[in-house]
Amino acid sequence: QVQLVESGGGLVQAGGSLRLSCAASGGTFSSYAMGWFRQAPGKGREFVAAITWSGGSTYYADSVKGRFTISRDNAKNTAYLQMNILKPEDTAVYYCAGKVVFVTRSPREYTYWGQGTQVTVST
Repeated sequence: QVQLVESGGGLVQAGGSLRLSCAASGGTFSSYAMGWFRQAPGKGREFVAAITWSGGSTYYADSVKGRFTISRDNAKNTAYLQMNILKPEDTAVYYCAGKVVFVTRSPREYTYWGQGTQVTVST
């Protein structure tokens, strides 16, 4: 059973940065495409970024393109989301997710999920 644990969330002022981590255990991390999603109060779960199993390709929502960077270290079984120039509208619970093989933007297609980490951006 794959377990994903996010960390790195917190409170930051607008314009600041945070780096989220997603540590995986119990499976073959290097075979999983990984995604980051977020959910603000009263809203659905939204795609943020995704990365292929090798790290060779990355994908971003238009709202974060140029500000966020997804990466992974397969030797450490960890995925990351570097978030720069944060805006109040980035406030949400951020989740990492994994699925076998192909990357996708749809949260319904991800098999494994972390518990989420809160990111709050103040004005």
